[in-house]
Parts: sequence; structure tokens; C-alpha cells
Amino acid sequence: MESISLLLGEALSPYQVTLTPSGAHGECLVTLKNVQGAIVLEREINQAQLTDKRLLTDVVDGLHRDLLIAEGRLEPCVIAALRNAAQEKAFDRRP
Repeated sequence: MESISLLLGEALSPYQVTLTPSGAHGECLVTLKNVQGAIVLEREINQAQLTDKRLLTDVVDGLHRDLLIAEGRLEPCVIAALRNAAQEKAFDRRP
């Protein structure tokens, strides 16, 4: 788990990443702190997501998105609008 923590720390730099077991069913609490040491984001994820490369990529992408929202650099409604636009394009391309 320490190597996963290092990978997350590298991917989410400059935030300090801490992984803590948090449940009886394989949950893990991911805590991100800013350079001042204040908690910016906490998410509970399943440890299985940390063992699969594709799922780990999804976790990192989700944490990046959540950080943008937490910092006020991205509004949740913008994400919804982008997803809707992408879905509409996918439907338009169907034969």
C-alpha cells in the first residue's frame, strides 16, 4: 500500500496524500492536504481500486476533478454540461 501511496502522491502533487484503512469491507480513506497541512479532500474508496491500473487511473482522474471543484476552479454544473455534450456527440455519430 505504501507504493500506491507514493504513486498517488506523485500524481496529485503538490498535495500530501494519506491512505488509511477505514472499513471492514476493504475501504480505504484517501486524504489530500495542501502545503499548509489543511485537509482539502477526503474520499473513501475500495482498496480493490488501488490494485488495478485502469481503476487506479479512474481514482486519480476523479480526485483531480474533485480538487478542481473543491478549489472553486470548476463548477459541478460545468461537468454535467460537458458530459451531456459528449453524449449528444456520441448519439449523433451513430449510423
